[in-house]
Amino acid sequence: MKNIIVGTAGHIDHGKTSLVKALTGTDADRLAEEKRRGITIDLGFAHLRLSDEIQLGFIDVPGHERFVRNMLAGAAGIDVVLFVVAADESIKPQTREHFEICRLLGVQSGVVALTKADMVDPDLVELVRLEVDDFVAGSFLENAPKVAVSSVTGEGLDELRRELEAAARRTREKSAGGWFRLPIDRAFSMRGFGTVVTGTLVSGTVRADSEVELHPSGRRLRVRGLQVYGEKTDRARAGERTAINLADIAPEDLSRGMVLTEPGRFSSVTVFDAKLDLLASAKPLKHEAPVHLHLGASEIEAEVRLLDRRTALAPGESAWVRLVLREPVLVMTGDRFIIRMFSPVVTIGGGTVVDISGHKYRRGFDFSARLQTLMEGTSRQRVELLVGERPDGVSEAELIRLTGLKELPATPSLHLVAKWRISGEHVAAASRRVVTVVRQFHKEQPLLLGIQKQDLKGRIVPDATPEIFEHILDAAPEILQAGQVVRLKSHKVVLKLDEEEAKRAMEAAFETAGLAAPGVQDVLKSSGLEPARAKSILQMLLRDQRLTRISEDLVLHAFAVAGLRTMMQGWRGQRINVPVFKDATGVSRKYAIPLLEYLDREHVTRREGDERIVL
Repeated sequence: MKNIIVGTAGHIDHGKTSLVKALTGTDADRLAEEKRRGITIDLGFAHLRLSDEIQLGFIDVPGHERFVRNMLAGAAGIDVVLFVVAADESIKPQTREHFEICRLLGVQSGVVALTKADMVDPDLVELVRLEVDDFVAGSFLENAPKVAVSSVTGEGLDELRRELEAAARRTREKSAGGWFRLPIDRAFSMRGFGTVVTGTLVSGTVRADSEVELHPSGRRLRVRGLQVYGEKTDRARAGERTAINLADIAPEDLSRGMVLTEPGRFSSVTVFDAKLDLLASAKPLKHEAPVHLHLGASEIEAEVRLLDRRTALAPGESAWVRLVLREPVLVMTGDRFIIRMFSPVVTIGGGTVVDISGHKYRRGFDFSARLQTLMEGTSRQRVELLVGERPDGVSEAELIRLTGLKELPATPSLHLVAKWRISGEHVAAASRRVVTVVRQFHKEQPLLLGIQKQDLKGRIVPDATPEIFEHILDAAPEILQAGQVVRLKSHKVVLKLDEEEAKRAMEAAFETAGLAAPGVQDVLKSSGLEPARAKSILQMLLRDQRLTRISEDLVLHAFAVAGLRTMMQGWRGQRINVPVFKDATGVSRKYAIPLLEYLDREHVTRREGDERIVL
């Protein structure tokens, strides 16, 4: 069944709630104060099943200027607007504001109801119809049917139902194939059930007993039960007015504007870039002006920054802007929003969320072309742009968060590495830098076989995953890896005569000493080489495994280490302590402690208290 959300719009006391009741049989005024005062204060809900194929969910919004913020909480989820104009009053201030809100929110379909037709002459109804025609000319309501109705006599209600059904059939319903997302517009406790939230399911599906995530807190919650239009169900899908019974949370921990989503998929932001349209009736909007931002069911204080750095945006103009929010909110690209002035609190504009990455623009950068691509480009173009901005690559999970896409498109220009994507251009550029850095290292350290891999990664792509770095190394054919060392294939270590002599002397010094090894610095000083070359020779001996580093200050010859291991094999299964080890090896405590710690690391021994078990 196709589920379409119909939202009422219009001036206070033009008969919106009465019309919804006449159409559906449901009184959408749910608050005692609303019934006492005769006006809608908060959102009201009803539904109407027109056929086996079409079901309408009605959101009845308040028309009073003081409650426009409540109207905005419901308007964000509507597919079709039921635009109400009373035949005895015609177009009034909130008629205009509600119309602008619907237009700014991108509503594409609607039906105009000329209410209270029983209270005026037919000629006056036709006059109001002409006034409405002029008012909506050039807008999404220009060709909308305009039906004269009376909630009292029932006049025109059948025709209105037919027109609403026709509009619903023309309207594209919300995507049940997208990621689950439900902005909360009510939270309350229900006896026998506990905490319940309601909202319009704007995307995806949700099932009973599934886990959801609450934003902006990030708290994980369990769906205890579901109702759609008052009936229990195991699954709710996009386009349905949904009530969710949540476990392990109190109503006071929830509020209008919070959002439920797929767990672990999205995160709230405090900044986003957008295309903003300023109403012709608004005053100029200054750079860094404070506004009330209405996004989904939320209302947040925000600051509007004009990205082109002009001093103000003129009425009726559009601009690329960055909105900086006072508190975090869950927002996705493509979402529509409204802004209202701080004082007086009136609607002044709205727009579309384009980018939530918080991208930092360099002075002179063409942000307009970038944002235009993110707003109007294909899925592939958007993904290629976002990945192209990250030399270290982007995870597919991050791309989904930034784009809201359910499935990422195939992108031949990007390399897929362990669920990360990186631009082929970045891979090629990074592999060229690898060759340059390694070549320079060989020039500066000719006695070393190559540069340590981790050191090289820090110079090339410090924030990239190890898999991406390996991919970059594989893309450099001149490079050879030997364990944790990276070198040019053409590089060979050639020792000078004095270096060869120093190498033999240094190895002999350690070999002769056995377990009572000489101090490293003493050996380096006695080599006859300047410190840098002497250290390089020592590194060669360590790399070739002629020497073994036991600790920072203790190095042993390979023969001494092999002899120690042989001795320990004779003690297998026995317990030893430091004194026993000292007596057996003939070394002092200064050497015994690091030697035993080395044996622990090599899994020759295992420490238990003050003793070791020989494995």
